[in-house]
Amino acid sequence: MTLHSAISRNFDHSLLRNIVIVVVGSLLLTLSAKVTIPFYPVPQTMQTFVVIGLGLALGPRLGLAAVAFYLAQGALGLPVFAGTPEKGIGWAYMMGPTGGYLLGFLVAAYLSGVLAERGWDRNVFSAFAVALLATAILFVPGVLWLGVLFGWDKPILEWGLYPFIVGGLAKSALAAAVFPAAWRFLKARGLG
Repeated sequence: MTLHSAISRNFDHSLLRNIVIVVVGSLLLTLSAKVTIPFYPVPQTMQTFVVIGLGLALGPRLGLAAVAFYLAQGALGLPVFAGTPEKGIGWAYMMGPTGGYLLGFLVAAYLSGVLAERGWDRNVFSAFAVALLATAILFVPGVLWLGVLFGWDKPILEWGLYPFIVGGLAKSALAAAVFPAAWRFLKARGLG
């Protein structure tokens, strides 16, 4: 059971309702891409937190659908990604340095959703583990794509991994605080 299924178990699960949830999830992801937070050693967006949060809250299918819809909007040229339209739009942006990470968004949302369905988002330690694992999985295609794009003789890890480790840990800790707290809130109201 996910947060979404716990909250909506007494509601109609129509196709239209699921479409609205997917659209709202993609809008949250767009918003998270546009807000930059000063952080050390590089500024961060909250995209990875929202990607993982969509999986945790909505489950693997709706979480994946929300991320896929976000990526489809970007592929069509809508300025939904971080740095767009200034850094390009559409497929040109998606095939650039961040392309692998965007692909990783899909895997991270799905993985966190599968683990949420198994109850891993209900306590601080397992929620932190899920968020950390999903973050790590997200970086795999990102770093691999950077290596393919720029060549493995370049400092790929210095460009695409090391500057984001502290931020990834912080966002994982935030997920570990938020999602178990949401479950406690629901349980107190007889929904969890």
